[in-house]
Amino acid sequence: MKVWLKGFYYSFPIQLLFLHFRKYQSLLIFWFILFSTVNGTFMKTFGADSLFLAPEYLGNVNSISSAIVGASIGMFVMSWNIGTFILFSRQFRFLAATTNPFLKYCINNAIIPLLFIIFYFFKAYDFDHNKELIPAKDILFLLGGFLCGFIFMIAASFLYFFRADRTIQRKMVPVMNNPQSYITHLANVKEVYHGVPHITVEWYFETPFKLKKARDVSHYTDAFVESILKRHHIAAILSVFIAFIFLLIIGFLLESPFFQLPAAAAITIFFAILIGVAGAMAHFLQGWTIPALLGFILLLNVFYKFDWIDPRNKAYGINYENKAQRPAYTVEGLRAICTPEQVAADRQNMMEILNAWKNKQQEAKPLLVLINTSGGGHRSATFTMSVLQKLDSITNGSIMKNTFLINGASGGMIGAAYFRELYRVRQNGKKIHLQDKKYIDNIAGDLLNPLFTSFVARDLIGPAQKFKVGDYTFVKDRGYAFEHKLNENTNGILNKQLKDYVADEKAANIPLMFFNSVVTRDGRKMIISTQPVRFMMQSHNDTTHVPAAEPDAIDFGSFFSKQDPQNIRMLTALRMNATFPIVLPNVWLPSVPVIDVMDAGLRDNFGQETSLRFLSSFEDWIKENTRGVFIIQIRDRKAGGWEMPYDSKSISDHATKPFLLLQHDWFKMMEYSQNDMLSYFITNSGVPVYKTVFQYVTTKEQNKAALNFHLTKREEYDIINSIKSPDNEKSFKTVQHLLANKISIDSLQKLVPPIF
Repeated sequence: MKVWLKGFYYSFPIQLLFLHFRKYQSLLIFWFILFSTVNGTFMKTFGADSLFLAPEYLGNVNSISSAIVGASIGMFVMSWNIGTFILFSRQFRFLAATTNPFLKYCINNAIIPLLFIIFYFFKAYDFDHNKELIPAKDILFLLGGFLCGFIFMIAASFLYFFRADRTIQRKMVPVMNNPQSYITHLANVKEVYHGVPHITVEWYFETPFKLKKARDVSHYTDAFVESILKRHHIAAILSVFIAFIFLLIIGFLLESPFFQLPAAAAITIFFAILIGVAGAMAHFLQGWTIPALLGFILLLNVFYKFDWIDPRNKAYGINYENKAQRPAYTVEGLRAICTPEQVAADRQNMMEILNAWKNKQQEAKPLLVLINTSGGGHRSATFTMSVLQKLDSITNGSIMKNTFLINGASGGMIGAAYFRELYRVRQNGKKIHLQDKKYIDNIAGDLLNPLFTSFVARDLIGPAQKFKVGDYTFVKDRGYAFEHKLNENTNGILNKQLKDYVADEKAANIPLMFFNSVVTRDGRKMIISTQPVRFMMQSHNDTTHVPAAEPDAIDFGSFFSKQDPQNIRMLTALRMNATFPIVLPNVWLPSVPVIDVMDAGLRDNFGQETSLRFLSSFEDWIKENTRGVFIIQIRDRKAGGWEMPYDSKSISDHATKPFLLLQHDWFKMMEYSQNDMLSYFITNSGVPVYKTVFQYVTTKEQNKAALNFHLTKREEYDIINSIKSPDNEKSFKTVQHLLANKISIDSLQKLVPPIF
């Protein structure tokens, strides 16, 4: 037993496994990310596991999409083998005396990859069965596709290395026959193994099922061993370069859906390149790796400083070329565009639209309806679409006619904009059944896969590719990929510019929409609208008693009046409203100094803050012309955050809690503040206000939709079915009663208490 244990301990696979954890642990980080992602631990809230376990290609989860991911995992495994082979082979000198040393290394380095494949199969079966609702028979085809892709990539890699080995062996025959003679012809040979420990190995797998005793190579000089292994290192590095070229090609051809790889495949291939590059740098640069990396970063900063490179994303459609007339982003610059006279002019323009809206209603004093929809990626977009379809049904198709303003954040605004556009197209004579489920399927369509593919193949690796919007040229990046896919999913009806909506919104043929984003520099709100809204730039108060506040919001159209603001694409306005950090690039705008904006949810995730400021600007008109205000709030989470209480389950939770407190409570604190604002408005304005809430609450916690731009079938069903919850059914009845004017607000409040 002792002999067996000693042989086991000094076997090549075990010694390699120990070496991975003893040295270059940074390379194991990639495996940790893969394992934790597949397990549903890493970025679980954002649904990262679905990208790997149910990969989507050409809109479908099938054996082809699984095969692509399997091939990418195979590429990652081979790259990991390559990187570690370059770093570790010097410590296992016996490899120089074997045929196909890299193959032998891969066979013996298979413990972690095999564990991952087994782990993946178990997790994929469970996920596909319970989340994607795929029958067991079809799951076997998915797993078979994954395995075929994996085996194909491994086989192709070994075929390449077999050819390389034969070439190396042919060149090294004279050397191996008389190594000492060869060494004598080397001038000034450097002892590359000086100080490098040689790890004892007694046994290794020559084939997957055949053990062999390791050969003693102590009689070989260091230079001779190095001359053999170095040739394999070069062959290995060339294979990484091939993977890099592959991603470059993908980046150029990304316009075609055929080349839009599953997000998991793009991410994994990128990891493969990183590992290969890390191994090569560590091998060639040795102790100079970190200085070289820092030097590269400094060089990029120099290029950026002199405008030789510009990775910043832009708002597609507006003018960045007119540098002489860029607005000044200063307190003075903001105050200059919201003088009392300018604010009064914009209020007068908006009252004309309010009167136009009133004239289209069937009551002398109609109920002013405002829809607030929350951020929340695809789950919010899908839930918003579902609620609006049901509202359209129960109001006999009049919900859009009754609504004056829609605003909110992120995914909710994408769903609302799509529904409004369908309504608009129907108003123009096209036959559209607004309650058709296909529209929910369209808005729930995947956006994450092309986004990540573009991030890897374009943003990080590929050279700049350009496209035009009107007279202006822009660079294709993951922001463009997001818009392009959203346009495809919605059959092209959102591919318009802001100016295309001016007439319809001015005539109140469709509800107004405010697209909000947040300036990262100071948290100010950027409001994009077809109409001038300078009355929204600062709070309204009695300046005789309280000093006038600085503008905390910006009217996009007025501020960038010299940059053709009405030319901005509708798709871009939606993206700026939904720019989740890192996933989508922040959008920089042509001001002095330059500013950039991100997701509206940072400031007002529920849309209520914006609505209340709008109402406070027109409370006199509302009192005179309406019977009150009805706020319909559509949100992707339960009010108060009770469904996810913060539960400390480990000592690390206690340690990190102070640092994550703001992250956990951000939306809750936003709710508290907005509820206070609503109470103040109701108390002080005298305007009758009623609010009802539609909220996505999952039936089972394990079915809850993730916060990203991708939904599983189970998640989509769960979102659609959530509108049937008792609380949502009460809210639908509330809408019916109030819009039909069958019951007073006071009476209705006694029947169904409002949810603030």
